[in-house]
Amino acid sequence: MGVGWIMTIILGGLAGWIAEKIMKSDMGLIGNIILGIVGAVVLNFILGRLNMLPPGGGGLIAQLIIAVIGACILIFGYRAIRGRR
Repeated sequence: MGVGWIMTIILGGLAGWIAEKIMKSDMGLIGNIILGIVGAVVLNFILGRLNMLPPGGGGLIAQLIIAVIGACILIFGYRAIRGRR
């Protein structure tokens, strides 16, 4: 389901902010937006390869949850590679 650029930025920022709070990180506004969007892309790709995507994309709430989980995975991976600050 395509949501458009503005909604992508809003959802990305919200997902990044939620992931930032869950993972006790500090990314800033632009970092949150990028983190949320990239997290959504990464987890959607992984779920697609595993044939586990929700039918029709699952709607905005499902994509927000996917983006939050993806962003948390990215923060975890970053910390595993670079070490916790």
